[in-house]
Amino acid sequence: MNISHRALLLLLTVLSSFGLNATNYYVSNSGSNSNTGLSLGAAFLTLQHAADLVIAGDTVFVEDGIYVGFDIRNVNGTATNPIVFIGTGNSVLINQSGPIRNDGINIENADYITIDNFIVNDMPGNGNGIRVVVSDNCIIRNCACDNNAERGIFTGFTDDILIEYNVCTNSIDEHGIYVSNSSDRPIIRFNECYGNNNTGIHMNGDLSAGGDGIISDALIYGNTIHDNNSSAGINMDGLQNPTVYNNLIYNNHFAQGIALFQQDGAIITNGAKIYNNTIIVPSDGRWGILVQNGANINTEIYNNIIINQHAWRGCIALNDTAMFTSDNNILNDKMSDNGDGSAISLAAWQALGLDTNSLLANPINSIFANPSSNDFNLLANSQAIDTGTNQVSTVVSYDINGNTRPMGIGYDIGAFEFSSTLSTNSEALISKGIVVYPNPTNGLLQTEIKNIDNITIYDITGRYIKSITPESTIDLSALSPGTYLLKIKSNEREFITKVVRN
Repeated sequence: MNISHRALLLLLTVLSSFGLNATNYYVSNSGSNSNTGLSLGAAFLTLQHAADLVIAGDTVFVEDGIYVGFDIRNVNGTATNPIVFIGTGNSVLINQSGPIRNDGINIENADYITIDNFIVNDMPGNGNGIRVVVSDNCIIRNCACDNNAERGIFTGFTDDILIEYNVCTNSIDEHGIYVSNSSDRPIIRFNECYGNNNTGIHMNGDLSAGGDGIISDALIYGNTIHDNNSSAGINMDGLQNPTVYNNLIYNNHFAQGIALFQQDGAIITNGAKIYNNTIIVPSDGRWGILVQNGANINTEIYNNIIINQHAWRGCIALNDTAMFTSDNNILNDKMSDNGDGSAISLAAWQALGLDTNSLLANPINSIFANPSSNDFNLLANSQAIDTGTNQVSTVVSYDINGNTRPMGIGYDIGAFEFSSTLSTNSEALISKGIVVYPNPTNGLLQTEIKNIDNITIYDITGRYIKSITPESTIDLSALSPGTYLLKIKSNEREFITKVVRN
């Protein structure tokens, strides 16, 4: 997580917590639980002491240091006044479990809780780094969870949970991120999961635990999932209408890239929209995308790069083609129409009416910038450029890096959109009939607009912020002071200029 983005999230988090009667508490290794906790100089010593006091609207600021974990139970924030726990530096480490369970952070029967910028490592026994159960509208953001006994982040019965910008690694027993038990509308985005003993991101409706056993309307996008050791990069058991896009999935061993199936869930996963992912399966992997019998219903697979280096397994495996569509992908010459069985050629697959506009993959080094170093950006002459379909446009409007899609005459295939015509020279903008007057002091950027199609704003590190409709005056007043990059698209060419918001 880059500093500029984290600072912006911190600002937004703090502003959102300024509700009526809200209290800011502070926790520090130099504090004392006999203090008031109302300033850094009067900080509490333990996280649990602060957790025992918070009510809706309160924020707990935690100084860098090493802490014992905590439980927060039976207390709710609200949509406008969440309860927030936030690390204020880069090394707020929890390396001992909380007082009740083996988890580092445990949220139970507590809605609208935000956990932001914690490191949670080495939980023992059956411990998770962060556990959230029977709690809705919670946010887990900017956390790093490593070497925990069970999982990095685990949730159950958690409607509308947001899990973003986390790094979950080296879980000893199971998964990096695990969302379970009838947790509807989860959003899992911009996380990295690697080195886990099982799946990178696992979702399981699990009917036996109660509820309807279905996870509905999940959004899984912008994640990087690699070097995990079983099952799949992304596992989906009992999901209804999940949307999975812009994920980079590579080098997961003994695993599918993406799996749609039923084991514990009440239904077989169906209605999946799988768009613009880059999936590289190693020689000891399984299928790129496994579609179990029944998971084909209303499932769409568009604009994916799927390259499988296994001896005979290939890109997509399914049993039934009914109500299933797949097209505009880049694929190996290995598919399956009999599940996890023998492979057929891409031509034979196309004869079934599938992937008629898809391309047989060229050598991997001609597609990606440097695949041997896990750089899967597209080369300038990659076959993926402009060969995708715009049928994904209602879902996919930018790539894994936040670049606008499409940049050329059509969508690029895979998680990355290629951009070759970028300039940071404002004179290049002027030569194209675009005049920018930078350094706005009032948040309004004056421009002379000619033939501009789109303007996208990024922070100085390149993190996507938003896209705007071109106007003669661009309102930047909602942005905090700092330096921003404006990517201006004009006549299918793109240029970048820097703007300082004072």
